[in-house]
Amino acid sequence: MQISVSSTLTVYHDGQFWVGLAEHVEGGRYGVARIVFGAEPSDEEILRFVVGEWARLAFFGDEPAEASKPARNPKRRAREAAKALKRPAMGTKAQQALAAQREAIKQGSAHARSRCRAEEAEARFEQRRLKRKQKHRGH
Repeated sequence: MQISVSSTLTVYHDGQFWVGLAEHVEGGRYGVARIVFGAEPSDEEILRFVVGEWARLAFFGDEPAEASKPARNPKRRAREAAKALKRPAMGTKAQQALAAQREAIKQGSAHARSRCRAEEAEARFEQRRLKRKQKHRGH
């Protein structure tokens, strides 16, 4: 079995920072990562980055999200279609991949925040429960 791998790094100025767009195709899967360099990087800095940091880039992130189930409600389907039409279309495949990656990171951090809130609430409840127990025992 043979897997083809192709990678490119494009460095450009986005108006404020020098940014690298790393595109990676492996076995038919397309992935992209965005690297902010800040000041204009020299050729040596770019080479050092490719040699030292390239392996740590998350091109594909998590597995692709499952497509949502189609709604049975026709009004909901119409609303979703209108919302999809209002969203600006991304121009390139790299931009689409970056947007999907940002969305996955956003979903993951939201899940982590809600889990943290639930753990804190559970800890507060446990503290109150222990305090009530101690009062009941007369301490």
